[in-house]
Amino acid sequence: MLIAGLLLINQIVTYLSVINYFIRPSYQQINSLIATQVEQIFLQGLNSPENPLHEKFMETTGTRFHTIESAMHAGLRDATYYKTLSVDISKQLGGKTDVRTSGGVNYLIWIRPPQDPSIWISIPMQGMEESDFSPLTIYLIVISILSVAGGWLFVRRLNRPLQALQKAARKVGKGQFPEPLPLEGSSEMVAVTNAFNKMSQGIHQLESDRVLMTAGISHDLRTPLTRIRLASEMLPEDQAWVKDGIEHDIEDMNAIIDQFIDYARQDQQEASENVDLNNVIKELIKGRLLEPGHHIELQLAPLPNAKLRVIGIKRVLDNLIENAFRYGSADICIITKVDHHSKSLICNVRDYGKGIPESEIPVLFSPFAQGDKARGSVGSGLGLAITKRIVESHGGKMLFTNQASGGLSAGFTLPYST
Repeated sequence: MLIAGLLLINQIVTYLSVINYFIRPSYQQINSLIATQVEQIFLQGLNSPENPLHEKFMETTGTRFHTIESAMHAGLRDATYYKTLSVDISKQLGGKTDVRTSGGVNYLIWIRPPQDPSIWISIPMQGMEESDFSPLTIYLIVISILSVAGGWLFVRRLNRPLQALQKAARKVGKGQFPEPLPLEGSSEMVAVTNAFNKMSQGIHQLESDRVLMTAGISHDLRTPLTRIRLASEMLPEDQAWVKDGIEHDIEDMNAIIDQFIDYARQDQQEASENVDLNNVIKELIKGRLLEPGHHIELQLAPLPNAKLRVIGIKRVLDNLIENAFRYGSADICIITKVDHHSKSLICNVRDYGKGIPESEIPVLFSPFAQGDKARGSVGSGLGLAITKRIVESHGGKMLFTNQASGGLSAGFTLPYST
């Protein structure tokens, strides 16, 4: 708004300046010349055919004298009345003067003088076109174009660092860390950009430390687990049940450690591919070993391709399917559809169990929420937290709703571009 106001003030000042210092003096000179010529015509009697200089004057200057009727046939009918010229010339000639202009091959000034209102005098303006009488319009158009272009360049230069900052902030929000932004723009913009760069670097360092710490902890935990597994192998045959229990616990602990690592990594290293979500689902189901009595129904609508990290999306689907079987029912259904209005792909994994209390749905995706309440995977309570993080890194969101007929619909949306 400030820039628009400044441009408007600039236009008004320019308009007044051009009128006062360029257009008005030019018109005054033209009016003075026309009035002087008309006065000389009547002072010397050049309007009379009996004057011996009458014919030579008309031949030399191109000036013509018309009755009202002949003037209409000569082009007066199409002439334009100019109030400003009429008022100014009337003052100089000392009486009411009607002034009109007409274009065409020759630009003419039509004057009905106060000395003889029964005639019209047509005076050709050599070297002038009709557009010459509107230089202000042309000037203002040029100035307007230049002002708009200058304002656009100024706003673009001002917004460029803001747009770069916006894109970088979105990347940081998705767990990505771009290169430091260049310090450009106003002093305030430079200060904000510098603060953002430092914040981004700090968050990146914290994330790197967290991944390193998680990897170190997992390594330190796996070492004693390996020793426990080796020790269990040395148990006598009559204690096989103890051995089986130890191995089962070790597998659970390894699964928990793997989830810790997955949660820390965020799956950002995988490259995106332009794929059909339905094909990803079919590929996952084809390679999945179903337990006896389990069944998956597919209701897949045609979908446009989307840029997906396939391994990450498979992990999301696998987690939702595992939860549906474990906490829902032996029969589940995977449904896909497309929302063209929001340009989103929608995928739901539906079970036919008892569902989840509505009050517990908001905390489903909290890290370390455990047990049936969180419907997470083995032990750690990180399954749905990892799922949510992967979906949101794609620009989507999770959708969990209880069905009126029973069961839970656990799904997600993913954006696509045309």
